[in-house]
Amino acid sequence: MSDPRITDLESWLAALTRSTALMELGALVVCALIAWSIASLLGRGLASHDKSSILFGRRIVDGVLFPLLLLCLAYLAKALLMKSLPLAVFKIAIPVLISLLVIRLGVKVLQAAFSETPVVRLLERTISWVAWLAMVLWVSGLLPMILEELDQITWKVGGTTLSVRTMIEGALTAGAVLIFTLWISSALEARLLRSATGGELSLRKAVSNATRALLMFVGLLLAMSAVGINLSALSVLGGAIGVGVGFGLQKLAANYVSGFVILAERSMRIGDNVRVDGFEGRITQINARYTVIRSVTGRESIVPNEMLITSRVENLSLADARVWQSTVVSVAYDSDVDLVMRLLKQATLNQDRVLRDPEPTVALSSFGVDGLEFTVGFWIQDPEKGNLSLKSLINLDILKALRENHIEIPYPQRVVHMRT
Repeated sequence: MSDPRITDLESWLAALTRSTALMELGALVVCALIAWSIASLLGRGLASHDKSSILFGRRIVDGVLFPLLLLCLAYLAKALLMKSLPLAVFKIAIPVLISLLVIRLGVKVLQAAFSETPVVRLLERTISWVAWLAMVLWVSGLLPMILEELDQITWKVGGTTLSVRTMIEGALTAGAVLIFTLWISSALEARLLRSATGGELSLRKAVSNATRALLMFVGLLLAMSAVGINLSALSVLGGAIGVGVGFGLQKLAANYVSGFVILAERSMRIGDNVRVDGFEGRITQINARYTVIRSVTGRESIVPNEMLITSRVENLSLADARVWQSTVVSVAYDSDVDLVMRLLKQATLNQDRVLRDPEPTVALSSFGVDGLEFTVGFWIQDPEKGNLSLKSLINLDILKALRENHIEIPYPQRVVHMRT
């Protein structure tokens, strides 16, 4: 395989003006069509893939698969053509395709691993500029000379001699390793969290977070080793971090440990309705340090995981998703008790959200000051939809039924004796 660098500009321009350049362009077009066809067939064959995946993307040219296939086919075409033709177009096409692949891979991995933020967009632009600059320097033949000059700028750190070239190569190696580990962790997370719900979702999220942290740590160690940093020096740093966790970061470490305990035990799961410190709502997120609880009113509470472990928590959905609710009705003392109980039960059964098994119960709960007090109890299975609207509908039906049957709802009455 010939050197892609353009060492003789005049001969390259002369080759570019020959008719053989058209043959090279035709070969590139054929390679692009074949790569497009293969990527399209794979995309249709895997119709269930995520449109924002790294390989496929939202469109064929948006993913990594198409430029990867095109680069492989271009290398194959170059190997076949260089035996009979002087190459000119491929000297530019191959480096351009390599830069395009690096840019697509880096951008797609960052988009899959992190949310869209200004920092991520800055990293994407940085990858693009570095890839295109490296391509231009390599094609022009300037890159080896620049690297040789940078290798002459050295300094000594402890027992290690570093140079600018070593630092640049180490930074690029670190970036490549971290992008690779992010790609693997993103693929594992998408695989683990696919079609997972409830406690299974929580456990898989814990495994995903732990895997990503482990891969990032291993990638960082490999990158530091590639730069030439002695990893044995990190033992002192590890001891200092341990002391810091033991004293200054005690609460933070307790929250992280509590988060993994909650996810592993599955005593609280995403989607459960809980009551913590007087706040009731549905768990929407279980993160490593805190848990987010959203009430039916739309308010969200961020609860440290340590509180969920050390304090009393009412989980309304742990054993059964059904929740018991009640409302109290007062009628006059001279009312027909049996008729009142039938009307109250029927008014409750009129609502679709009220469960039939177990069926609603009506009990004469108290002899009040102004009348007989009945407690209507019923079960629902969807407390996340709210309770206030359901109680309002039941109370409206009860009021309508009592008025239609001329049953009095007593007003407060007091007898006042005046002394003269």
